[in-house]
This record gives sequence, C-alpha cells and structure tokens, in this order.
Amino acid sequence: MANITKAELVDQVASAAGTDKTTAAAVLKAFEEVVTAGVKKGDKIALTGFLTFEKAHKAATTARNPRTGESVPVAAKDVPKVKVGASFKSAVNG
Repeated sequence: MANITKAELVDQVASAAGTDKTTAAAVLKAFEEVVTAGVKKGDKIALTGFLTFEKAHKAATTARNPRTGESVPVAAKDVPKVKVGASFKSAVNG
C-alpha cells in the first residue's frame, strides 16, 4: 500500500482533469479552504455518495492520567467529523 503525498495528488488530479499542476493545486487548495470555513461555521458539506464533512460537539468529560491515576478534566470542544458515502464504500470494497 502506498501513501500519496499532496504533491502526488496534485499531479494525479491535473492528469485526470487534463489541466496543469498549478491549476489543480489551486483547485485543491480552494476546496480545502471552502470545506474548512464551512465546517468551522457549522455548515454540513456533502459530496453525495463520497464524503460528508460536518462539525460535531464533544461534551466535557473526565479522563485519567495512566501514569498517576489522577482524574483530569477535559473541556468540551467542537471536532471535525467526516462520514464516508455509500458509493465510495462500495467502490473500496470491490
């Protein structure tokens, strides 16, 4: 299994779209910025059948320090959540 770097992804997108690497890199950067800004303000962004991006709230909780056994409070926070779409799942599973 190979890991694909962002530069390699840009190369593959440029090739698949029949465009130059500069344009492909700009599109991927714009995609990242739009998704990040949308999720940050609470929007749910869905690429139907592929991925859904949204913000989820995690309530405050108490954790335990494994070294000392001491209880440690963990503050509430918002986290990004990504769900995989059915088409993408079926393509990966064959």
